[in-house]
Amino acid sequence: MAVYKRGKIYYVDILLPDGKRHRRKAGPSKEVAENIQKDMEVQKAKGEFGFLPKDSDLPPLFEGYIEKTTNDNSPSTVTRYKGIIENFKTFLSKRYPHVSKHSHLKPEIFEKYKTYRIGQDAKPKTINIELQTLKSLMIWAVGQGHAKSNPAQNVETIKIKKRLEGGRWLTSEEVDKLLKLSNEWLYPIFYTFIYSGMRKSELENLTWDDIDFARRIIKIRIKDDWTPKTDERDIPISDDLLKLLQKQKKKAIGSLVFHDGEGNKIDENRLRRNLMSVTKLAGFPDVTKIHSLRHTYGSHLAQQGVPLPAIQKFMGHANIQTTMVYAHLAPGYRPDVVKNLKF
Repeated sequence: MAVYKRGKIYYVDILLPDGKRHRRKAGPSKEVAENIQKDMEVQKAKGEFGFLPKDSDLPPLFEGYIEKTTNDNSPSTVTRYKGIIENFKTFLSKRYPHVSKHSHLKPEIFEKYKTYRIGQDAKPKTINIELQTLKSLMIWAVGQGHAKSNPAQNVETIKIKKRLEGGRWLTSEEVDKLLKLSNEWLYPIFYTFIYSGMRKSELENLTWDDIDFARRIIKIRIKDDWTPKTDERDIPISDDLLKLLQKQKKKAIGSLVFHDGEGNKIDENRLRRNLMSVTKLAGFPDVTKIHSLRHTYGSHLAQQGVPLPAIQKFMGHANIQTTMVYAHLAPGYRPDVVKNLKF
C-alpha cells in the first residue's frame, strides 16, 4: 500500500489478495491521504473490498469445527455433530460434487439439503437440528475469518406442530406389566426412570456421588465429561425408590449407579432396544422411546395433584410451557366449567 502524489493531488494505492490494484483519490492534503491509507488497511483486514479474507477448503473447515465442538461439548453431542457433517458431506458429493470451498456454498444448497433429508424420511425435528448445526458451523467460519458471510443465515427450519398431549405415557397397569417382564438388569433402570423422571443421558451418567441418601434427593450435576441438557437440579426420592437405590448400592461396581454390568457406561441405543422388546411382549409395542418413561413420571405427578411449577422443577424443564402438556391431567382441570359461562 502506498501514498503518492501526481501534480497537486495525492493518491492511495492498495494491492488486493486477488492480484488486482485498488486506487483512491485523496486530494491535495498528504495528511488526509495518510488517514485514508489507514482506513483502507482496516477495510482490507476486514475483507470489505468485495473479496473473502480467506476461502477455506471445506474438509479442513469441517475438521476445525469438530475440533472446536470437541472442546465445548459432551462426547455424545460431538458424535451427533460429526454425524450431521457427514450427512452434509454425503449430500454435497452426490448433488454438488464441484463444491469444494466455502465460497461455493449458497443459500439454495442448504434449501436443497433440507429437501434431500425430507426425501430420506428424516423427521422434521431431526432436520431442524441439522440445519441449526450447519448454521452454527457457518457462523463459526465467519468468526474465524474463513468467510465473509453466512450462506445458511436465512434458511428457515421446518415448522412443527406441537402436540398438546405431549406424547405417549404408561398407565399404572402398563407400568406393572413393564416391570414384571423386565429382567434383573433392566428392572432397576426402568423403575428409576419411571419414579424419577430423569432424562436418558442423566440416568446413564448418574454416579453414587449424585445420590444423597440422607436428604433423599438425586442431584443432577455437571461433570467433567458430561453436561445436563438444562440447569442442575434436585429430584426428590420416594420411599420405594429409596429402597431400590439402597439395594442397588449394595452390589455397586465402580462409580456409576447404572452400567453395562461391568462398570462401564451403557451403550447408547441398548436401553431403547431393550424397552422395545419388553413393551412388545407386554402388549403395547407403540411405546418405543425411553422418553415415554420420563413422560409417565410427569403425567402421574399431574394426575395426583402435584402443582405444575413443582413438576417443572423436578423434571428440569427450562420453560413452564413444556410442563403445560400435563395441565389437562390435573384433577382440577375441568373444561366443562365454561359451558354455561355468563357475564
